[in-house]
Amino acid sequence: MKRGSTEVRGNLQKWCGHRRGGGEKSAVGRDGWQENGLFKKISKNTVSPHSGAYVIVERVQNRSKLRSESVKKANAMSMVDVQIKSDWVKVPNQDLLISAYLSQPMGVGPFPAVIVFQEIFGVNAHIREVTDKIAKMGYVAIAPALYQRTAPDFEVGYTDEDLKVGREYKEQTKASELLSDTQATVEYLKTLPSVKKDGVGCIGFCFGGHVAYLAATLSEIQATASFYGAGIVNWCPGESEPTLTRTGEISGTIYLFFGTEDPLIPNDQPDRIEAELNKQGIRHRVFRYEGATHGFICDQRESYNPEAAADAWTQVDRLFAETLKSG
Repeated sequence: MKRGSTEVRGNLQKWCGHRRGGGEKSAVGRDGWQENGLFKKISKNTVSPHSGAYVIVERVQNRSKLRSESVKKANAMSMVDVQIKSDWVKVPNQDLLISAYLSQPMGVGPFPAVIVFQEIFGVNAHIREVTDKIAKMGYVAIAPALYQRTAPDFEVGYTDEDLKVGREYKEQTKASELLSDTQATVEYLKTLPSVKKDGVGCIGFCFGGHVAYLAATLSEIQATASFYGAGIVNWCPGESEPTLTRTGEISGTIYLFFGTEDPLIPNDQPDRIEAELNKQGIRHRVFRYEGATHGFICDQRESYNPEAAADAWTQVDRLFAETLKSG
């Protein structure tokens, strides 16, 4: 998607209730609009004055009578009968070999590619399931180990002890190394005959959501989905200035997903991220899920919120389809 004002006007017509293709018209209330079976409140400051950027901000309320369509769409997306093949591979980065879980659709390619960034718990069973899910959506998906330098093959579950160890390894990472490893993963993907060569997306969760925000600054990352990335406004791995200060380097489209009850991300922090994205004229959407907490998309955690997760996956599908498959 381009940043030009023409496209923004077209999208605003779509989002704000003007007639869409097929004569369909969205239901618009005084405070917002309704789509995918969920009520989404749009901030009054909808369009950035900077380059006409794509900057819709949404607050999603999980009301049972409104959410069924979104859940059905996400379930249908996850049940698509696409055959995939998965394996562990090694991604070279100078003298380092990064373990990575690779999942690919079987069939005629080439396919767009998506890099999956782990939580602090390593490339565990959940992250592998997410990688497979994205492959079933029609992408070559790869999840590189973010702790390769300090804890090769690290993989744990979601106990308190697992959380403690995972955080210790997270604190040992450096932004420069994370970006270097991500770039190496992009270069590895280019060597695969099944991968399109003109752009890559990424998605990350928890610590991986923060890494995804960092990765969005790489020129070849066209689409980013960042889920509840803590510390973006006040921390950057191994650096003195927070990751937020790099926002102006983002060249693609970024979607951000937060829960309003997340104890690790106070609600003023997504507001600050939104303000900086607006200031820098970055194409983005910010989703705030009422009542959801940290880890709401992970079905192996107590914090799993199926309604919020279903809507979020629908938005991720839209993001990647519009930015990676449209070319």
